[in-house]
Amino acid sequence: MKGETSMWLVVGLGNPGTEYAGNRHNIGFMAVDDLVRRHSFSGWRAKYSGELADGEIAGQRVLALKPMTYMNRSGQSVGEVARFFKIAPENIIVLHDELELPPGKLRTKQGGGHAGHNGLRDIDAHVGANYWRVRLGIGRPHDKALVHKWVLGDFGKADEVWLDPFLQAVSKNIALLLKGDHAGFQNKVTLATQPPKPKKADVAKPADGGAAPATAGGKPAATGPNTTMAAAFAAAAKPEGKL
Repeated sequence: MKGETSMWLVVGLGNPGTEYAGNRHNIGFMAVDDLVRRHSFSGWRAKYSGELADGEIAGQRVLALKPMTYMNRSGQSVGEVARFFKIAPENIIVLHDELELPPGKLRTKQGGGHAGHNGLRDIDAHVGANYWRVRLGIGRPHDKALVHKWVLGDFGKADEVWLDPFLQAVSKNIALLLKGDHAGFQNKVTLATQPPKPKKADVAKPADGGAAPATAGGKPAATGPNTTMAAAFAAAAKPEGKL
């Protein structure tokens, strides 16, 4: 990944069908959809056992792919595209959900194990393990027995505060990945999705001139849009009670 002119394949993982569209497991689909919109790629077309779009980012030709083979057979579609266009694993970027990262956090890595992720397992079988993974955090439930239901459950209302900014930051800054600047990419996304710090102006002042309401620690309680946003981030990081 040295920034030379070449062709790239960016794959978003998920399951096809409207019943899965809002699932946490489909965050890869969501991310690649945002990328295609932001960078004005061609429309999606059904090819190679998936949906394919193409465009250009930072002078590089990029193919975007959503496998339509269901998650556990993602490698079939990825393999077909990679072989036809002669794209080496080093030029494949896979966007996928990651239980072991908090919501709105990400990590990039090349190669390694699939950690039980069925989509990655099947891609390994078709193109090898030397592709790049962008692990998109969705968090995990407190009870291991609820993982399946959590992954195939829809994002909740509390997730709205971080999910859209997160997806937009990934697609906006993906040119950094194509140039090999993984640390820069992660930093840009992190800065775009971290909750804002409360400002002094957000500390409420009672109309009667009395002291602002105190927290348990005795300090004035901050209120206002920034603290509301921070509270929403905290809520989104917790598993939903219905699971």
